[in-house]
Amino acid sequence: MPDAVQKKATLTVAVLTLNEAKRIQACLQSAQFADQLLVVDSGSTDDTVAIAQSLGAQVHIYPDWQGFAVQRNRLLEHATGEYIFFLDADEEMGPTFQVELQAIVASRQNVVGKIHWRMVAFGHELKHLRSISWVERLFVRKSVSGFTGVVHEEAQLTDPMPRLQIAAPLLHHSRSTVHDSLQKLTQYAMLGAAKRAQQKKRGGVLRGLFSGLSMFVRVYVLHLAFLSGGAGFLYSFFIALEAFFRYAALGYDHDLTCDVKRS
Repeated sequence: MPDAVQKKATLTVAVLTLNEAKRIQACLQSAQFADQLLVVDSGSTDDTVAIAQSLGAQVHIYPDWQGFAVQRNRLLEHATGEYIFFLDADEEMGPTFQVELQAIVASRQNVVGKIHWRMVAFGHELKHLRSISWVERLFVRKSVSGFTGVVHEEAQLTDPMPRLQIAAPLLHHSRSTVHDSLQKLTQYAMLGAAKRAQQKKRGGVLRGLFSGLSMFVRVYVLHLAFLSGGAGFLYSFFIALEAFFRYAALGYDHDLTCDVKRS
């Protein structure tokens, strides 16, 4: 008797949303090849949920915001695919990325897939910006017991797994406007401060100045954001401001919590 044909591995693409009506359509359209499109919404008051449902996504609404890790764990609970890929609502998968991701899933590799970005900020693609970091996004579903952490949450794996870098970048609409960036500045600075408070780190203005200045030099100069004109400067400056204010808040705000509400 010939061996039975191995069943095709399945993929869940999972997205967290809150008032993402401007971006969610492009995001989910880029993931239409997935076996399951899954959205956990935090209580949107715009058309995010309706748009996601019209594109075939399974939408579950959890307005009781308890942090990014809790929302990702809720995505895990509803995921049915053998693999799960976490896609942010302001990201899109291009054709090359789609092919590479599907090839990894089809090969049934027991790996954790890491991504990097092609940034779009303030209406301009930062073509010369080098990736600042690689982020884990693709997992074998059964290998993930859950997520922990305040911001930039980490997956807890049941078994050690090698990391695989996905060569094609994700398109990331990081900062649409200065107004949106100012809102994100508060959110991520306070989340970062709360995370460091948990780690018993020290804050203050001098630590903030050092962190902010070193971050600006890293992004604007070493990662070549200066080649992208004014948009590159603004992008670098806002990241540096986040680095400064997280240590300033850590030093002077004594009621930091880990449940900073999403804006």
